Amino acid sequence: MKTIVKMIAIAIAVCVGIGANAQNHTKEQSKALQTATIKVNGNCSSCKTRIEKAAHVAGAKKAEWNESTKDLTVVFDPIKTSVDAIEKKIASVGHDNEKYQADDKTYNALPGCCKYR
Repeated sequence: MKTIVKMIAIAIAVCVGIGANAQNHTKEQSKALQTATIKVNGNCSSCKTRIEKAAHVAGAKKAEWNESTKDLTVVFDPIKTSVDAIEKKIASVGHDNEKYQADDKTYNALPGCCKYR
């Protein structure tokens, strides 16, 4: 009987230890994430979708573009991506930003409602 009680106590201790370790890992990961705000040109909800999708493809964990302020707020892991990489990707889908300008061919292919120049 004592052996069973000891085994149960060990199993509980192992489960609690694993749970605590997983929780610490999540806290460490969230500390590593960075937030940045980037000015990105665009006009409408189609632009919003395209800009946010490009940011996610570039590695952003979260991306939110505000149509009125033209601010894109991104949350990202700097080990996996950078603001520069996100800005490049956004320009590659047709949206000028603080650092990169979309090429004319890509910009001209945007729907009429999305043209901001």
